[in-house]
Amino acid sequence: MSITATELKKNLGKYLLLSATEDIFITKNGKVVAKLVNPHQNRIDTAKSLFGILPKDADIEETRAERLSK
Repeated sequence: MSITATELKKNLGKYLLLSATEDIFITKNGKVVAKLVNPHQNRIDTAKSLFGILPKDADIEETRAERLSK
């Protein structure tokens, strides 16, 4: 979720509760300036759950070149 700094100031309690279940990105002048996260969320388990998603023949250089050519 992305909110403005002004919105965060107006509703801090609401966003503190929401940060228990999702990351809150705070923007100022259209740019992300901070991230509100749950300090107890185990990010290592989340990262480990992503292993094996890419096909074995995925090539980072080919992907990078394809992305940059667009």
